[in-house]
Amino acid sequence: MSTALDVTQAARPAGVAVPVVDIVVPVYNEERDLEKSVRRLHEYLTTSFPLAARITIADNASTDGTALIAHRLSSELADVRLVSLTEKGRGRALRQAWLSSDAVVVAYMDVDLSTDLNALLPLVAPLLSGHSDVAIGSRLAGSARVLRGPKRELISRCYNAILHAVLATRFSDAQCGFKAVRAEVARGLLPQVEDNAWFFDTELLVLAQRGGMRIHEVPVDWVDDPDSRVEILPTAIADLKGVARLARGPFRQVLRFAAIGVVSTAAYVALYAGLRLAMAAQVANAIALLVTAVANTAANRRMTFDVRGRANALRHQVQGLGIFGLALAVTSGSLAALHTASRHPSRGVEIAVLVLANLIATALRFVLLRRAFQRSLP
Repeated sequence: MSTALDVTQAARPAGVAVPVVDIVVPVYNEERDLEKSVRRLHEYLTTSFPLAARITIADNASTDGTALIAHRLSSELADVRLVSLTEKGRGRALRQAWLSSDAVVVAYMDVDLSTDLNALLPLVAPLLSGHSDVAIGSRLAGSARVLRGPKRELISRCYNAILHAVLATRFSDAQCGFKAVRAEVARGLLPQVEDNAWFFDTELLVLAQRGGMRIHEVPVDWVDDPDSRVEILPTAIADLKGVARLARGPFRQVLRFAAIGVVSTAAYVALYAGLRLAMAAQVANAIALLVTAVANTAANRRMTFDVRGRANALRHQVQGLGIFGLALAVTSGSLAALHTASRHPSRGVEIAVLVLANLIATALRFVLLRRAFQRSLP
């Protein structure tokens, strides 16, 4: 669980000036806009931002004068550094800059500074207080004020609608160039992110959501840059490929979970039928469900969610037993309803009702187990 951070101590441990917030500006061939944007951001941080902050220019293999300008700015301005990469890719630039930072919170914004800088403090404050793990600016939130053309507005809304439908995302705006992450969270998430280009943002957020992390959204005032260098069609195709890649993981999990569920249900039915010969229906149901639930949790832990080793195994079984309690309530309630409707139902009807109840309980088990096990992934 997140804990609040002492900003003063975080900013200057052992008497050494360390930034609370490290704002990365990823650039590629931005010699026209880089200097004026960095100087504007630096002035804002110096005069209006209450926390110790650093600007990191992440130059990912520019071929124009961007690197020379960035080097000069890092020499002239306090708390401006340059990270140079030999390969292109915004995600690659952010990964290297964030992992090399010593700040408490790492952030980034686009070089055009389309987002109103006054949203920066509301963005990082929930991370420093321990309220949230990741924070994003949202152009699609109800109170956001956005100036951009209908084409980009439509593309953005369609893309986020696809994310909601395919990946069950709960955040509203995946690709606004205004985000922040607690550094310790970033160090855990970044090794899991495969994309090194524009899909990096979306993948980071999806993994954070799947890991049970808290994502805070800040409505922003945002003005579109008419000279944006983003190539819409190639970027859209790459993003859709990324969505398909992320969707395959849960789909494979569902298939494995279903296979284990079939075996578990068959074992449950056989065990229940045998126990029912010697005891009451509710007792037979509880014992059969408990035995198969323990085996089901162990099998799903290893085969569905790929959690190996003994670490957290006991905790997972305890969580599995908690989920067993919910499944028991569903199946026992179904049995009780059946016996209320018919005082002497046949064994076949009992088993049919229990199988249906187990299907409902299985869907619930998948959601809850997935949430529990995802938090144990590296």
